[in-house]
Amino acid sequence: MLGFAPYAARDSRHWEWQYLDLMRHIWDHGDERVDRTGVGTRSIFGPQIRFDLSGGKVPLLTTKRVFWKAAAREMLWFLTGNTNIRPLLQEGVTIWSDWPLAKYRQVSGEDISQDDFERRIVADDAFALRWGDLGPVYGKQWVDWPTYQPAGDGLYRSGPGINQIDQLVAGLRDNPGGRRHIIEGWNVAELDQMALPPCHKTYQFHVGRGRLNCLLFQRSCDVALGLPFNLFGAALLTRMIAAQAGLEPGELVWTGGDTHLYLNHGDLVAEQLAREPDGAPVLDLIDVPESIFSYRFENFVVRDYQPQGAIRAPVAV
Repeated sequence: MLGFAPYAARDSRHWEWQYLDLMRHIWDHGDERVDRTGVGTRSIFGPQIRFDLSGGKVPLLTTKRVFWKAAAREMLWFLTGNTNIRPLLQEGVTIWSDWPLAKYRQVSGEDISQDDFERRIVADDAFALRWGDLGPVYGKQWVDWPTYQPAGDGLYRSGPGINQIDQLVAGLRDNPGGRRHIIEGWNVAELDQMALPPCHKTYQFHVGRGRLNCLLFQRSCDVALGLPFNLFGAALLTRMIAAQAGLEPGELVWTGGDTHLYLNHGDLVAEQLAREPDGAPVLDLIDVPESIFSYRFENFVVRDYQPQGAIRAPVAV
């Protein structure tokens, strides 16, 4: 465990020290390397964070503000299977704009601002259709994994898509002791079509004593900006699935592959490590719908969240 805080349930410290210890270890001891973005990172491999979701507890950082509303809207967007950023922008969520914006600038040669690009996506149907799509990213794989059927003469045609989320909920209800309760986003055949291959790629669920546990494997993790969103998103997804399967929320276990801090995040790291965690926010699910695909943002309420101020840093694209 590389000296990180032990399993949270056995640690008297605030759970968030696991995150801060991870950040400190990466910055002090991580392997410095050139990465896809050209910014450069300090990286380690294989850390773990554990968090108890019982009683409505939710892994929201308190040493800086996490914009959980954007993370919740993103998760609901995933569950629709939509791969266009337009519905997110219509709700004021801009976290996916960087990739289509970079592509538009490269192809068109137009030095358009992000605000202007986003306004055009929202206002112009044809522009959104051409430039707002991210390819078959997360939601497409989760609810419509492609299949192919023989069409004769050595040819194949598209078959019915596989809804992994629907199958997961049914499996947890009918066979809670199963070992195949998995959501997978890493479709090798379609990676090149995605604006960004899935980082939080594999979710495995486990039922024990009526509690639903989730293990998330994240193949690539931006600890400063991405991980706070990913922890909340995984907790929210687990809570929704547990409610649909008639289970209580259990433990969230996060495991990272290439787990890194960008070299231009030094100020963020210093400021956040100077702070101490405090508080225990709670996530309530209101009016649980019959289907996991019927959740709306209004179904979620976060209470007792009083974080320290936001810390901003650039996104590496």
